Amino acid sequence: MFDDALLDDERALTRADVVLRGLAESGSRVRMGAHEAADAIAGLAGDADHRPRAVVAAGPAARLVRAVLEPACPVPFVAWSGPGLPGWAGSLDLVVVLGAPDGPGAHAAAVEAIRRGCPLLVVTVATSPLAEVAASRWTTLVPTATADPLAAAVVAIQALAAAGLAAPFDTEEVALALDDVAIASSPFVDLGTNRAKQLASSIGDDVPLLWGGSVLAARAARRWAEGLRRASGRPALAAEADDIVAVLDASPSRDLFADPFEDPPTPAPASSLILLDDRVEAPAVRVDRGNVLGAAARHGARHDEVFAGEGGDLARYASLVATGGYTAAYLEIGLGH
Repeated sequence: MFDDALLDDERALTRADVVLRGLAESGSRVRMGAHEAADAIAGLAGDADHRPRAVVAAGPAARLVRAVLEPACPVPFVAWSGPGLPGWAGSLDLVVVLGAPDGPGAHAAAVEAIRRGCPLLVVTVATSPLAEVAASRWTTLVPTATADPLAAAVVAIQALAAAGLAAPFDTEEVALALDDVAIASSPFVDLGTNRAKQLASSIGDDVPLLWGGSVLAARAARRWAEGLRRASGRPALAAEADDIVAVLDASPSRDLFADPFEDPPTPAPASSLILLDDRVEAPAVRVDRGNVLGAAARHGARHDEVFAGEGGDLARYASLVATGGYTAAYLEIGLGH
């Protein structure tokens, strides 16, 4: 059973200090990564006139970079999750490898890019095995201070902007968005005003259903679901609107007047809906939002909305993901894990 009293218990919070401290340092990691990569990124400015035929990104944060840059990138942008590289990739295409410094997929992409003679941009810790494997005359290493995937994505977008493949980008905006969430979700802020603690309390005994309408909000919903599953050891689903509606229609309706001590337990846990809103207003998003909220209302499902902070696409995404990280941490604390 979830115990919300633990969310303001000093001893319980102290036991989770490593996790909470890591979340609080997210903004600092973004700044450190940008500072570490500044010289290498400055050196890319002279290459802005040498536009590749296409960009292929590989690594854990590749799809995030694509989601941010694809609408404005002047050349085709592909996020490749398979081994190696697409069959058509060659010496006219830029390969960007980023993310986990020791991931086998990143290693395979870097080795294949070198074999084919592709210009290679590697975003990783300078002393990592990936940096060693990727070394070649066609490789540009953009070093980062940590292996944080979000910090690596920020550095990669900065580098691509310097090369003329993305719009100018404000790293400090992302760091400030993470700082704002860290302040609002601090363990020193009590349950009454701490949004992350409130969200953890609301889903403490339920199955969370996560929905985000835009591409980046949907990606943030998947990060939430991953974190909540790890924290609780229970199901958590991030899905498209139609799938969320189907799950809600198949879930038992919540009885608001049920007595938890006298009434028999329901055959399955109730579902709680969390909507992630990154302030993207599009007709399709509004329609899907109405559908999932309507399904929640029909079945008496509890629902919450989480709004992104101000700023650009990546800053809003970062604020949603950071709030999800704190929510998962407080869920774990409340469950006594």
